[in-house]
Amino acid sequence: MNPQLFLAFVLVAVALACTPGVDWAYSISAGLRQRSFVPAVAGLCSGYVIHTFLMVAGLAALLAGVPGLLGWLTIAGAAYLLWLGVGTIRSWRGASFSAEDGVVPSGNQVRTFFQGMGTSGINPKGLLFFVALVPQFVSPEATLPIPVQSGLLGLTFVFLAGMVYTAVALASRKLLASRPGAARAVTLTSGIVMIGLGTVLLSEQLLPLIQQH
Repeated sequence: MNPQLFLAFVLVAVALACTPGVDWAYSISAGLRQRSFVPAVAGLCSGYVIHTFLMVAGLAALLAGVPGLLGWLTIAGAAYLLWLGVGTIRSWRGASFSAEDGVVPSGNQVRTFFQGMGTSGINPKGLLFFVALVPQFVSPEATLPIPVQSGLLGLTFVFLAGMVYTAVALASRKLLASRPGAARAVTLTSGIVMIGLGTVLLSEQLLPLIQQH
């Protein structure tokens, strides 16, 4: 791979991963509500692994080229974010963490993992991110085939995002563990962010339909 292009991609990927959004909100929520935030972070990363596989297989470009299909995917993602945000807000009063907390049952850990996967995996903006950004850092002159380069770039983003989300979840736990009032406020804010993003995604699809009629 082209070293300069790869370094540039790493810088852009870190900047994007460090941009607060629904992934941050979910990481913070998991850091405060769960005994272990690892399933949540692993789920978020798994969603981007799915995007990487879609990109390498060429399915991402196909979905992006079918506006109707992408629109329905956006509506599904918006509905999911609304549901997740409502669930987060409903639990905000009990948001805390202490060393005395019990271990979360394995069933809850599995659910947390799949919720994280859904948070990043069903978000169409994440899909378009891979379609629009990654090809700019692929070099046709490089030794590795273009699909392999794309896959390595995608997995690099997954690794970097996992590090950032782990730091966010850990920081929320360390900083807010002894501050139950602040922990509840942050959890409530995280839920509001999820609902806000879900509402924006939904309105982007429904408003044009309403205006047409």
